[in-house]
Amino acid sequence: MPEAAPPGNSPSVPGIPLCPSEALAERGRAELFDVRLWGQAARAFVLRFDGRPVAYVNRCAHVPAEMDWQPGEFLDAEREWIVCSIHGALYEPATGRCVGGPCRGSRLIRVTVDESGGQVYWYPSQDVQPPAAAAA
Repeated sequence: MPEAAPPGNSPSVPGIPLCPSEALAERGRAELFDVRLWGQAARAFVLRFDGRPVAYVNRCAHVPAEMDWQPGEFLDAEREWIVCSIHGALYEPATGRCVGGPCRGSRLIRVTVDESGGQVYWYPSQDVQPPAAAAA
């Protein structure tokens, strides 16, 4: 599968295929994927909100705990906010900014994503890198 060009003003790093576009229903269940955050194993998620994919590290800004209440389920009952199942913090899906709860004003750690040719790609950054290769 060909790699996507980086979106916008991203560094010139190749995109990593994440999932087919049709895997992300509008305000539906997220796709989970493995990353390394600051050199440590972590999980991230991508979901479709207002027609575009958005992705974040699966870590509450209040306490570094995974937020989904079931695997891939991050949105509240009205499908308006990302909600931390542990602390009840509410985040704007489009920006990752906390708008309610114990971490008001903080942000989720964004993972850059783009969509091209029916595929969603993610892009490593200084802080968020691909997972370490499995030992042979």
